[in-house]
Amino acid sequence: MTVIELSKVRVKRKGQVTIPLELRSKLCIEEGAILDIKEEDGALIMRPTPPIEPGEVVGEEEYKKIIAELDARRRNWR
Repeated sequence: MTVIELSKVRVKRKGQVTIPLELRSKLCIEEGAILDIKEEDGALIMRPTPPIEPGEVVGEEEYKKIIAELDARRRNWR
């Protein structure tokens, strides 16, 4: 397991931070990816959310988001 040294990031006005490229590449985090975040012993832990499995139940809000993304991809494909 390769460990990447500690990086410093600045928190922007809306709570946004930039994840260093080296970490995004290592963890395959691409634009639009969803991350799970939690606090543990005073530290923030972020993990990429695994993709939805076929047949997995999603809530109405997530369903609408998935449909909107598919519609956008269809429009851009044509």
